Amino acid sequence: MAPNKAKSGATRAVPQLSGVQLKVQAARLGQAVPSLAAAYAQALARWLGDPVLRLAGRPIITECYRSPERQDELYKQGRSKPGPVVTYKRGGESKHNTLPSKALDVAFILADGEVSWSGLLLSKFARLMKAADARVRWGGDWPKFKDWPHFEV
Repeated sequence: MAPNKAKSGATRAVPQLSGVQLKVQAARLGQAVPSLAAAYAQALARWLGDPVLRLAGRPIITECYRSPERQDELYKQGRSKPGPVVTYKRGGESKHNTLPSKALDVAFILADGEVSWSGLLLSKFARLMKAADARVRWGGDWPKFKDWPHFEV
């Protein structure tokens, strides 16, 4: 397939994953409960099948299962460690802390190789996830703390 051209005439590449990255993605998806894994797989297929969305970036799972120890480390962020608060759940309280996991986090690989947590891209992907399975809940829909990358069942 020929590269797409932007209005400026510059070529925009479709983001691709290496073989190793694809294996990592499969391993992470394998950590999810079957209903969540199926919803993600369906949403990903729809995303990659749409030429406009595919150019925007490629969805990737950044985390699925998370140990209670890792959860506690993330809980410290914005409290006893520098950085913004990223979770209100301590180790053992998160849907990430079960195996198989009832939650996964998503980001996007952009054409230049950068990773993005764009709220716009995540909201578009959330629509596909929720269409794939009505039981999927998206952290971007939560009334207080918006956890944009988070999807759970």
